Amino acid sequence: MKYYLLPSALALAAALSLPANARPMTEVDLATLNRVAAPTASPDGRWVAFQMTETAADSFKRSTGLWLVDRKMKGAAPVRVADIADKNESAPTFHPDGSLYFLSNASGKSQIWRVEPAKGGEPTRVTDTKADVAGFKISPDGKRLLAWGDIARECTDFGCDAKDKGELPGPGTGRHYKNNAGFVRHWDSWETPGTYSRPFVFNLEDGKASVARPLDAGLIGDAPSKPFGGGEEIAWGPDSRTVYFTLRKADKDEPRSTNLDIYRVLVDARMPPVNLTEANEATDTLPAPSPDGKWLAYAAMARPGYEADRQILMLRDLESGEVRKLTDAWDRSVGSIVWAPDGKSLYVTAQDVLDHPVFRVDVATGKIERLKVTTEKWDGNISDVTPLPGGALLYTRNSIAVPTDLWVRDAKGRVTRLTDVNGDRLVELDAVSVERLQFKGANGDAVWGQIVKPAKAEGKLPVAFLVHGGPQSSFGNSWSTRWNPRLFSAPGYAAVTIDFHGSVGYGQSFTDSINQDWGGKPLEDLKLGLAAAGAQDAQLDTANACALGGSYGGYMMNWIAGNWPDGFKCLINHAGVFDLRAMAFETEELWFDEWDHGGPWWTRPDAEKWNPVNHVAKWKTPMLVIHGEKDFRIPYSQSLAAFHALQRQGIEGELLIFPDENHWVLKGQNSVQWYRTVFDWLGRHLKK
Repeated sequence: MKYYLLPSALALAAALSLPANARPMTEVDLATLNRVAAPTASPDGRWVAFQMTETAADSFKRSTGLWLVDRKMKGAAPVRVADIADKNESAPTFHPDGSLYFLSNASGKSQIWRVEPAKGGEPTRVTDTKADVAGFKISPDGKRLLAWGDIARECTDFGCDAKDKGELPGPGTGRHYKNNAGFVRHWDSWETPGTYSRPFVFNLEDGKASVARPLDAGLIGDAPSKPFGGGEEIAWGPDSRTVYFTLRKADKDEPRSTNLDIYRVLVDARMPPVNLTEANEATDTLPAPSPDGKWLAYAAMARPGYEADRQILMLRDLESGEVRKLTDAWDRSVGSIVWAPDGKSLYVTAQDVLDHPVFRVDVATGKIERLKVTTEKWDGNISDVTPLPGGALLYTRNSIAVPTDLWVRDAKGRVTRLTDVNGDRLVELDAVSVERLQFKGANGDAVWGQIVKPAKAEGKLPVAFLVHGGPQSSFGNSWSTRWNPRLFSAPGYAAVTIDFHGSVGYGQSFTDSINQDWGGKPLEDLKLGLAAAGAQDAQLDTANACALGGSYGGYMMNWIAGNWPDGFKCLINHAGVFDLRAMAFETEELWFDEWDHGGPWWTRPDAEKWNPVNHVAKWKTPMLVIHGEKDFRIPYSQSLAAFHALQRQGIEGELLIFPDENHWVLKGQNSVQWYRTVFDWLGRHLKK
């Protein structure tokens, strides 16, 4: 199963001359390629607006702006809209009257602005709040605005000079967390006691917002949830009076709780929100009311404390309270939900083997249909699905070798690519070959992987063996701005990925199988997978390989160092767990660590079984260790320990620490430094 991916489907003519002028992709390319997100369509479906982040190649300074494309004009190129000099614009949303609302920092803080694309003119500010606006949604009738941001609990307006932040009153700078505190720090930030992400509703008239009212009366917690929740967790009802939002209560149990609930509130009634999912102590999220307001679709997990449980598509009768499990018999986890305009079906996305396609779910029968959404062989990664008038769908798509662009599927199933924002640059780069791999892994189960290499490479290729994080995740057919297999192949390597036991997209039991088995079946899959890749593609020199991974993938590097010490010429460990005992007490979201390993450290049946530190005396493979100081998921002390273990035993090792990065490396110049350090390490240890 192999295909050759040319740089751009819209630049085939230029690509035919590729061998004469193409070059390998570089780390600067990855950092500076345009990044598309947040598409939105005008009420009539003609205009599509989206945000795009551009990065300067000299300074790596990033700026985000808005672009507009006319669907009715064949071959129309996107044009910049609502540009405010030296400022960032994002999160475009069309008002029912056709004007475009968006976020901008033009006033010095994040506020909502407005422009009328059809009439031109300068953008005008819609909100003027004390707190930054993190996100917003416009009511269906256009008369109200729902916005959220980080605001102290005592504030009844959208921000205030809060006096009681729960901090030690002085005279020092210490933050004082008391016995009933929830998160002390989360992802990459220390918590400010008493401050949460909170939703407010505004009146909206003549493009101006006024009279902010909080919607979370009596509730203490983040809505949307942190650190990654956004607009998908908040929704207007079609009556423009009802709001649904997702919240996890902030109390002493929060670091151990995955109990997100969906609340309903009437914005005019001055009544407290009602918890619609109180009976389920696991995650309930992604509220999506039907166009007629009779039903609420949402996603629900079944097992409390398990963040990677299957998300089932639920349907609640908002009058009777009756709940149906629409996808209970479907062994896939719903990742996004949107209604068809006629209310007879829903569009959902879900990881399925190596792709992340879109499916149509019939409301009456629960029948599931996978939709054709690309002209290419494999679906890739589909997201931001938006129904358009007339039965068309707007969505974003990327793949393991092509970054994100906008696509449209019309009512007859014909697929068209709407944008090609990197086409002129991708055509300059070497084409890549993407090959899928299937083999029998641990327990004889089917395991999948991918081989990415330069399309015209000759001779034996060294192997960059990539191990994904999560671990309940996938190194699937999607573009990454961080761990990018296409870039790893560019210097003349074969980048090999394996979706080991614990990965998503293969059924819930496959995902569950890594539980309390971090170093067992996954390691067996990796060994069998590397051998299978070499057997399938004779060009791969599997004896001339380096392994690298981040997060759980970094854990696996530490585990491989002690349990497969002769497997690789070198290892690269980014933000990996070195000592599971320290991890159990230092990480912030305790539910993840406790679920995967069988409870708190002192109750685990065999706590030390999969702990890399216990095998450190067997280490001998050279290792590059990388971490960000702002990483609170896996604290950087784990990497310091791994580096010290290398140094103390006289094993070749290097340490790269980023003081301004978290669990991920996000800044352009840091990404370039990361890749240059990694490529230098690979180049020193692999023979070409």
